[in-house]
Amino acid sequence: MTIILDATQIEHKIRRIAYQIYEANIHQERFILAGIAENGYILAEKLYEQLQQFCPIPITLCKVFVKKTDPLAPVTTSLPEEAYRGEAVVLVDDVLSSGATLIYGVRHFLSVPLKQLKTAVLVNRNHKKYPIKADFKGISLSTSLQEHIEVSFEGDPVAFLQ
Repeated sequence: MTIILDATQIEHKIRRIAYQIYEANIHQERFILAGIAENGYILAEKLYEQLQQFCPIPITLCKVFVKKTDPLAPVTTSLPEEAYRGEAVVLVDDVLSSGATLIYGVRHFLSVPLKQLKTAVLVNRNHKKYPIKADFKGISLSTSLQEHIEVSFEGDPVAFLQ
């Protein structure tokens, strides 16, 4: 196991991503941070906490449920569709590997008319099978397909490569 981001580095990445999200949404009346359960939502909560320190724009948190073992299963959210219809949404996940989880989340939001849809990840692995990119990313790594990146938010946050 190799640590690629320690707690301090993760905190700095989250703060930088929060500023980028604010800059991209500065002209919005409000926007939604939609985190993919579980770690994507934890990251969204941490981004929300950072944004609350300097962003005057109202932000709503939303939890997105993607069944990773059955990607064709319906994606659900903690908010009703009406809450994000016509709004700016930032879809958040911890790691972008193949792009499958993020693209299934995006597919759900594309079924609703939005003002804008952006994506944010802490770690971008550059192994995408799908045409999806992270608009905001903490770090990009080129890894082998056999390697696995995991982010743990328990205790001191850490991102590591296995």
